[in-house]
Amino acid sequence: MAPSPPPHLAAFLDLYAKGEFWESHEVLEGPWRSSRSDFLQGLILYASAWVHWQRENAHGVQAQLRKTLDRFEGYPAAWCGIDVERIRRHCRVVRSEVLDRGGDWVGRVAPLSLSFQPEFVRGDEPELENDAPE
Repeated sequence: MAPSPPPHLAAFLDLYAKGEFWESHEVLEGPWRSSRSDFLQGLILYASAWVHWQRENAHGVQAQLRKTLDRFEGYPAAWCGIDVERIRRHCRVVRSEVLDRGGDWVGRVAPLSLSFQPEFVRGDEPELENDAPE
């Protein structure tokens, strides 16, 4: 049987897919506070960057994507069923676009679609354990 995401990760992905970036990042706050997982914090920061994008706040986008890259540093290309390397690449591209375009960046960048991909589950991720905090 293919692995499935824990409820908090599934809720995050669902809200994020609907463009509810603030709400998606809030879903992970409790599990992150309990686990102190850099991975969960990276997802929180990534969603937060898109809250700033919605507000057309270039500095906020840049800062949150930089922090996302910091949190994902050291993680393999895939973790917890998420393509981490794809997120890292997207962070670098968006940061460059925002920096290079001045005020003409909002329509040139967009949130990356995220999904749980069972083939990207390694099996040793503590964030996926059955007793992981909700």
